[in-house]
Amino acid sequence: MSISTFKMANKLITGHGATKALTEELERLNVFNPLLVTDEILENVGVVDQITPLLSGPSYGIFTGVKPDPELRIVEACADVFNNGKHDGLIAIGGGSAIDIAKSVSAFASFNGQLSELLGTDLVPEKGCPLIALPTTAGTGSEVTNISILSDQKAKLKKGMVSDHLLPDVAVVAPEMTLTMPPSVTAASGVDALVHAIEAYISVHASPITDALAIHAVKMIAKNLPKAYANPDHVQAREQMAVGSLMAGMAFGNAGVGAVHALAYPLGGRYHIAHGVSNALLLPYVMEWNKMACVERFRNIAVALGEKVEHLSDHDAADTAVLAMERLCRDVNIPTGLRSFDIPETALPEMAEDASKIERLLNNNPRKLSKDDIEKIYQSAY
Repeated sequence: MSISTFKMANKLITGHGATKALTEELERLNVFNPLLVTDEILENVGVVDQITPLLSGPSYGIFTGVKPDPELRIVEACADVFNNGKHDGLIAIGGGSAIDIAKSVSAFASFNGQLSELLGTDLVPEKGCPLIALPTTAGTGSEVTNISILSDQKAKLKKGMVSDHLLPDVAVVAPEMTLTMPPSVTAASGVDALVHAIEAYISVHASPITDALAIHAVKMIAKNLPKAYANPDHVQAREQMAVGSLMAGMAFGNAGVGAVHALAYPLGGRYHIAHGVSNALLLPYVMEWNKMACVERFRNIAVALGEKVEHLSDHDAADTAVLAMERLCRDVNIPTGLRSFDIPETALPEMAEDASKIERLLNNNPRKLSKDDIEKIYQSAY
């Protein structure tokens, strides 16, 4: 077995009512004037009001400027609010966008330079202020990873800030915080978590630890996503989804993700398609392309998805895994086809060119992809 490392948030607190631990954690981290990073919707529906009584001191601030696929300017605006308010910590309340913004602000707020200088791998010079992540979606896994994904509008690309200094100090995963998610967000974020688990499981950098987390996450998500989608108040399904997403995040945070994410980035950067939807839309097509490189692992994925493959060959079992994913995506009404987002077919070569440059992710993929290969996948998904 080759040498591998495993990293995640410094502390995990999970289960129904886990938010009650927030006061003690803030005191432990000596945070008495935190900035809450969230969006207007979560503030308006009362989610933020559930958290403010749990703060350890009388002083706090709220930044509600979070948007999907956050742009660099939002990080800069949030950092200004953080510094002007003399805040001593960050609490991210929301999905991956809120958590990624907070992670970026923790790195940038005290940095003497441009935000663009921190984009890339291991360019953050030191650990920033304490950060607590409180996800309200079951999908991104950002609460336990060392990466923040931001949109560069000038380049029309998504870019990553990757550093162990971004790992949250505490991740509080409480299923009741996900009850406000509408079915469409439940579906997109849930399939996004499934993408994380599947890509981590077939990654060339997978390890026995990430394998165990990833394949169990596939089982949990496949079983509970339809339930949470059909009945948003199904607390048990929400709890299972929250834990499954967390496990998928721990898996891909160490094994990495691959071609699905690489091909999804231009959809967000150029056409502002939500990250979860982009991943979900492309997953079956990339699975079809990848299966020949790891049919045995695709057999295991089929089993985790609940399929009976005992009497099938590895190749037929791999086909079953792809079909099962397509059916699950249909069941939760994931949009199909790039054309449904008014993406012109003439744009596919440029998108393929953009995706082919995301070597950080493509290097994790079990099957090597050229620019022409990527364009063929886009064509099949069109």
